[in-house]
Amino acid sequence: MSFQKTSKEHAPIRERMEALVRRKQQEITKGLETLEPEDVSCVIENGKTFEKGGVNVSVVYGSLPPKAVDRMRADHKNLQTQEDGNVPFYACGLSMVIHPHNPHAPTTHLNYRYFETWNPDGTPQTWWFGGGADLTPSYLYEEDAKLFHKCHKDALDKHDTALYPKYKKWCDEYFYINHRNETRGIGGIFFDDFDDRDPEEILKIVEDCFDAFLPSYVPTIAKRKDQPFTQEEKYWQQLRRGRYVEFNLVLDRGTQFGLQTPGSRVESILMSLPATAGWKYDHHPEKGSREEQLLEVLQNPREWTD
Repeated sequence: MSFQKTSKEHAPIRERMEALVRRKQQEITKGLETLEPEDVSCVIENGKTFEKGGVNVSVVYGSLPPKAVDRMRADHKNLQTQEDGNVPFYACGLSMVIHPHNPHAPTTHLNYRYFETWNPDGTPQTWWFGGGADLTPSYLYEEDAKLFHKCHKDALDKHDTALYPKYKKWCDEYFYINHRNETRGIGGIFFDDFDDRDPEEILKIVEDCFDAFLPSYVPTIAKRKDQPFTQEEKYWQQLRRGRYVEFNLVLDRGTQFGLQTPGSRVESILMSLPATAGWKYDHHPEKGSREEQLLEVLQNPREWTD
């Protein structure tokens, strides 16, 4: 497999991925500005539409110590070490989480990233792409779920119709809160350790997935952001955000890797947490309620595309 093209027309993959995530950061931020009457920067808090959100680029490089390498190798089959056990590495990506005020407007998460290790001479040794996007509503609207999944399916189908079913299932399994026996949300796509194709092709797949996000989310927020809601519905949103916090702090590998990575910024890693959340001991929604309807889907993930 050809890893990098060295002609003047093609910069190394790591440089092109970094350029891609910086460009998409600007595009996504501008797209979200159409929903927020106030100015939206890369991090927002207490806006009219969005209670908290961030669209952050991360570029980190250095040396992974042996303990970090051992932890990563469990999830990344091709990770190799040098004789001293350390691994020079480069990682870049864009991570975004949006928490709207309105409980009828879903939270969303997006992350696309590239990781590379180097030989002693500086040439690439091991590399992979990872990422995905998912939707976490407090109230289920089937048309919103179908739109989100269809946009991401269409993006992947352009390259290989086998990708969406695989990545949709992977998303349901990854964002599973095992101590609650439910998924974090209604899914989307997720992949990791993606290195079995030419990196040029994978970079294009990632770009098309990036491009699927705004049309999958902006129309939904435009419909839901001003929808009337009750204090009881707002309270339910806080309980659902409590589940979001549990997953991110207890189970998410990305959070764990970020906190263990030399040179990483803790504030950026924890940017995904909502501004407010809630917990209630042994809470169960009323039978037949919309809250119970959501839980049914979270406990039994559905297919959202034909």
